[in-house]
Amino acid sequence: MSTALLFSGQGAQVVGMGKSLYEGSASAKDLYDRAAKVLPFDLRQACFEGPAELLTETHVCQPALYVQGYAIAQILKERGKLNDLKACLGLSLGELTAYALAGVWDFETGLKVVAERGRLMQLACDQTKGGMAAVIGGTRDEIFKLCAAFDIDAANFNCPGQVVISGDADKVAQAVARAKEFGAFKLVKPLVVAGAYHSRLMEPARKAFESFLQGVEFKRPQVTVYSNTTGGTLAEPADLRAALVKQVVSSVLWEDDCKAAAASGISQFYECGPGGVLAGMMKRSAPESPVASLHEFADIPA
Repeated sequence: MSTALLFSGQGAQVVGMGKSLYEGSASAKDLYDRAAKVLPFDLRQACFEGPAELLTETHVCQPALYVQGYAIAQILKERGKLNDLKACLGLSLGELTAYALAGVWDFETGLKVVAERGRLMQLACDQTKGGMAAVIGGTRDEIFKLCAAFDIDAANFNCPGQVVISGDADKVAQAVARAKEFGAFKLVKPLVVAGAYHSRLMEPARKAFESFLQGVEFKRPQVTVYSNTTGGTLAEPADLRAALVKQVVSSVLWEDDCKAAAASGISQFYECGPGGVLAGMMKRSAPESPVASLHEFADIPA
């Protein structure tokens, strides 16, 4: 028996998230109360009450997802469900939560890193006019040809046949309109987003985040962690730091991470966060892998 944890990325947030954890678990309550002292806003109010417009803002939703994911994992640990923890992996922002649970940094350090990442990405969004679109179907080669034709980037390889493209909003719109000239895509749909995440438009955030991380200590992970930028494992602190910097402007190879983790022999995956999106992606990437999606306090196995 071996266990792995999956952590959500931006877009999974929902008003009410974490409230049942806060009310049902003393350790979760403590984490939210500590977060409220670290952050310049009350995370509890933003998560539990919203409004959705506030929770959707990059600098708010990233800490929200980090704290919820961490809290769920802590409850699992208290209940003896992580005695055989083998790996942690997360989608985009979730990679930072994975590092925290793997012991790369403590809760507060990780929260400060997440908060700064969210702040810098929000600034980059405000300074640019970015867009993103979901692409269903087609091959990776076809995706790369589409992106090259319109000078945009492949932001996320989520699971087989599901990719997100990102870049200048006008160029993304052109790519959406003409996508079927470049591949056998079933659907190409614009996404409602604040900016062009994981694209060259995030370069101002990448550069500033790199400087910020120079002052953050990274430790060797105590369990296996997977990198979105490589689609495989990393262990050296310098490599972990470099991967997080690169990730801001690079493709998220989530499909590769899921397949690699499944191939390592994990017998139980727990998705720690709202929506069940990661569980769905894991089932499409590695259909034989058992995945449980944990969001509310009642979801967590006793």
